[in-house]
Amino acid sequence: MATRDEIAEALAGMTLFADLTTPQLLGVASQFEEAFFPEGARILRQGLSGSAFYVILDGDASVVVDGTARAQLGRGEFFGEVSILLGEPPTADIVALRPLRCLALPGSAVEAFLVDHPRVLYRMLQSQSRRLRNANRAQS
Repeated sequence: MATRDEIAEALAGMTLFADLTTPQLLGVASQFEEAFFPEGARILRQGLSGSAFYVILDGDASVVVDGTARAQLGRGEFFGEVSILLGEPPTADIVALRPLRCLALPGSAVEAFLVDHPRVLYRMLQSQSRRLRNANRAQS
């Protein structure tokens, strides 16, 4: 388990948290819990379960929709936010491609977290916009 300072330092190097000050990063590090998943673990299950927002610290995960791998996520990327924000089950499986270390924020805490950190919300929106653009390009 990493210390709060180590987690804050890792977050400082991620685009999602790039606009936060050191005290803010330390606060964020206190709100999230570390989560570990072995290779092959399904963290989210399409249509079934999703109750947290995850940020990848180490490892890689596959985004699998209807049994087809659609994307790969790595360090600094995140998942789980869509089902929390919409109050719906996940639209994809998230599967650990190798041992995965994440930070997790319970779904019930996500809205307050984003309201308290509007720059993180903005960066998340940018990332979602890129994902949408790339999905649209892939369909063309």
